[in-house]
Amino acid sequence: MARMKQLGQWAALVGLVLLVAAGGLTIGRPEWEKLRAALALAGALCLLGALYAGFGEVRAFFARRSARYGVNALVMILLLLGIIALVEAVSYRHSYRLDLTENRRHSLSPQTIKVLQNLKVTVEVTGFFRSDQPGKRVAEDLFKQCASHAKGKFTWQIVDPDRNPGLAKRYGVETYGTVVLDTKTKSEKVPDVDEEKLTNGLVKVTREGKRVVYVMKGHGEHEISSTERPGFSEAKNAMERANYEVKDLVLVREAKVPDDAAILILPGPKNDLLPAELEAVDAYIARGGKVFFMVNPYQAQGLKGYLAKYGITLGDDLVIDRLSRAFGGDFVMPAVFQYEPHPITKEFGSVLTFFPLTRSVDVQSRLPKGTNAQVLARSGPGSWAETTRSEVDSGSVKQDPTDRAGPVPVAAVATVDAAKPAEGKETVRARIVVFGTSHLAANQFLNVQGNRDLFLTTESWHAEEEDLIAIRPKDSRQTPVFLTATQGQLVFWIPVVALPVAVIICGAAMILRRRYVN
Repeated sequence: MARMKQLGQWAALVGLVLLVAAGGLTIGRPEWEKLRAALALAGALCLLGALYAGFGEVRAFFARRSARYGVNALVMILLLLGIIALVEAVSYRHSYRLDLTENRRHSLSPQTIKVLQNLKVTVEVTGFFRSDQPGKRVAEDLFKQCASHAKGKFTWQIVDPDRNPGLAKRYGVETYGTVVLDTKTKSEKVPDVDEEKLTNGLVKVTREGKRVVYVMKGHGEHEISSTERPGFSEAKNAMERANYEVKDLVLVREAKVPDDAAILILPGPKNDLLPAELEAVDAYIARGGKVFFMVNPYQAQGLKGYLAKYGITLGDDLVIDRLSRAFGGDFVMPAVFQYEPHPITKEFGSVLTFFPLTRSVDVQSRLPKGTNAQVLARSGPGSWAETTRSEVDSGSVKQDPTDRAGPVPVAAVATVDAAKPAEGKETVRARIVVFGTSHLAANQFLNVQGNRDLFLTTESWHAEEEDLIAIRPKDSRQTPVFLTATQGQLVFWIPVVALPVAVIICGAAMILRRRYVN
């Protein structure tokens, strides 16, 4: 009997050693599957043998009350661990995130999700971060979210450049925090972890070439290189980040819109275009061109008659909106949140935009042959189109019966049958968008509410890149809390002093109560 007991103890020891060895192989040599399975099986058999050898003692042990309590506790612990493992497994396959930040900084934007869902090729993403670098966890979270929407077309890894200098040299990475996007044919480096930059990088590596945007100049338009408040440098940078190439166009000198033009923008001309320039724009539209007219009130009046032949009516007025004060704007900065159904605005919903110093833009009831047109956006119901120029100049406007009551249309879109498609291409339709203001895209107002999104989605529709028409990623915004001196003292005294003292008093009261009651 004693010999059997001794053999059981040795079998138990050997079984534990074999199981530990199998666990070690799982971590150190996962490829040794057969050896690992053999060790695990041998360890389990040894433990069963030990249990058989000491069955009497085991039975006597479990007959004790303390043993039964211990077994019950062990079963409850195992059951709890099983529930936790089940919840983890379910959450891994069906995860859900609730983002309560002000501008949803921890959630992917609709545009990013749309780009990921429409990936045609696999993109391998490598982030070069030190193990102790703060931005590493931010990158991992962003990459995990992207992978969850990409249907297997987005793979990623985090690499320490100090431990993998060869890989860093291969991609030309010289700074920590660089992210490299790589396909079989193209590669793009993103200097830091940022959703917008990552999305633009995905667009660059998955699309062939760049679309060229020409911005007309020579008639007092906004300068695309100007960083002043009326300039268009912010719009230019936004388009370039979205993989467009932006160029100036002096049409009177070129005599035609270049053949490589994907989009032509007229950003608020103050003076009328020459007849030869209008003919060049007509020729561009006739071959399926895409034109974005941004026409301010009381300027370039010749465009009113020009756009009429494409079914668009420009009003001789200025839209006034008293309710815009509630949104932080001015009377001449109408707040727009009513959008007609169209690919440009389908993602906007209740997104607010501002149209500073805008005129009305409407659609004719009877459209020219081969033209389809519709209103794109309207001002609020409390607005009106002021038609009395003297009241506008004096700054004392009031709504008269002759003024058009709101909602007032401030943007319109038209498609025109192309008479002369480009050689080798199928017949296409020209696309025309007209805004009653150019100030929406100026540096001063581009980043106000949804203005930037509206401008860029319009460009995406013009460029026939419908998969990019969505709300863009928002910049992370810090929301610091500013406390007065009194509020600061309350924040200190309540949690640091008052609550601990209250706990101490309650504890002392309970001790005294038990002592005197017993």
